[in-house]
Amino acid sequence: MQYLDFEQPIAELEKKIEELNELSVGDEVLKPEIDRLRKKVDQLRESIFSNLTRWQRVQLARHPERPYTMDYIDLITEDFIELHGDRYYSDDKAMVGGLATIDGQSVMIIGHQKGRDTKSRQYRNFGMANPEGYRKAFRLMKLAEKFGIPVVTLLDTPGAFPGLEAEERGQAEAIAKNLKMMSVLEVPIVSIVIGEGASGGAIGIGMGNELYMMENTWYSVISPESCSSILWKTWEYKEQAASALKLTARDLLEMKIIDGVIEEPLGGAHRNYKKSAEAVKNQIIKSLKRLKKMKPAKLVEQRIDKYSVMGVWIQAGPDN
Repeated sequence: MQYLDFEQPIAELEKKIEELNELSVGDEVLKPEIDRLRKKVDQLRESIFSNLTRWQRVQLARHPERPYTMDYIDLITEDFIELHGDRYYSDDKAMVGGLATIDGQSVMIIGHQKGRDTKSRQYRNFGMANPEGYRKAFRLMKLAEKFGIPVVTLLDTPGAFPGLEAEERGQAEAIAKNLKMMSVLEVPIVSIVIGEGASGGAIGIGMGNELYMMENTWYSVISPESCSSILWKTWEYKEQAASALKLTARDLLEMKIIDGVIEEPLGGAHRNYKKSAEAVKNQIIKSLKRLKKMKPAKLVEQRIDKYSVMGVWIQAGPDN
């Protein structure tokens, strides 16, 4: 288990417990001390995770052991059939998707996929999709619409790939076309932020009828580091930037950007994959049960209304 910097007090106690366990094999003498330390760890974890800063939640969203899209697909779906390619250029490994069933309900499930080691991270391009990734998602959503199948999208990306070759192949256009298409797609769309939700790279598959965030995730137009580098010309102020951006699940729920927060196991989603997946699955089932009662025209109307009321604007008069 990898520990983040603010988890070091927990790491030290758990290391002590491990050492005492090795000393007390077949011996009950140290059991009271081990039990006392375990209780202290639980209390410490409860204290730390009930007072997390926005930057600490950003760190949790990026935890290298956090479950990714394919982990959730393996845990919550049956009969998953991955579909490949955008039929224009290539198959983007940073964007995965395909047909599956969740408790007997057919869905088209699509999401960003990161890697866990150097080789897989390069293979998945660190979860940063190219235009072909968004065009693949476009193709799969239109296929779902053709057969009346709901769409589920899982968001987890540091942003769309910003390379020159991506821009040459129309990165902005690919994302814009997805937004235009999703706004009028005639099947239910449920979107969930399971890790990082950065900029257009996230919303490019995130325009759902209902949008949820897991408890320790973030969703923003820009990352804290990039915001800091623009405002202060350095990454040194990333913590202040994270605070100013108000990018956590609770922040966005308060601003009515999202529809709800999916609770994680104490310590983060990486602490218990099964429990985390069960929470995501339950939310998908509840949302689809609700959305499936709506007619296609109403689904489109609801989605357009949802995004039309976001944000604040003022119309200036001639005297302003």
